[in-house]
Amino acid sequence: MGKITFYEDRSFQGRCYECNSDCPNLQTYFSRCNSIRVDSGCWMLYERPNYQGHQYFLRRGEYPDYQQWMGLSDSIRSCRLIPQASSHRIRLYEREDHKGLMSELSDDCPSIQDRFHLSEVRSVHVLEGSWVLYEMPNYRGRQYLLRPQEYRRPQEWGAMDAKAGSLRRAVDLY
Repeated sequence: MGKITFYEDRSFQGRCYECNSDCPNLQTYFSRCNSIRVDSGCWMLYERPNYQGHQYFLRRGEYPDYQQWMGLSDSIRSCRLIPQASSHRIRLYEREDHKGLMSELSDDCPSIQDRFHLSEVRSVHVLEGSWVLYEMPNYRGRQYLLRPQEYRRPQEWGAMDAKAGSLRRAVDLY
């Protein structure tokens, strides 16, 4: 069970909307989002309806303005509650269709390049748990939610290219 509250203004002010599950269209509840409080669960937020556009991963905590969640603007139009898993395992491949050098991990990885010497990740197989892939090292840049399934090319997880800098397990730390 998760709980997230969206506020139209910074510092948890203005009109708010509380959510407990996936919501493909938040536009009817608020026009802009400048602060968020996550009471439980891990969430992926999307700048456009139907889980499209830039993605932002949030865990339990307070985010008094959109820069705190690395947001590019005050536009949040859909959200997804990420199911918690007891274990995490993911395979990264240097080529599309799960070909080429394969690397597997089960914990967070701040730098894919340093750890596996992979300059690009062109396909992924999520075996257990959900993960957040960041295009740059140290959990920076564009973010992509990877759920348990096979991704045969970057476009399947929403990326236009094979930039993959770091990976983080989608777990609630509290």
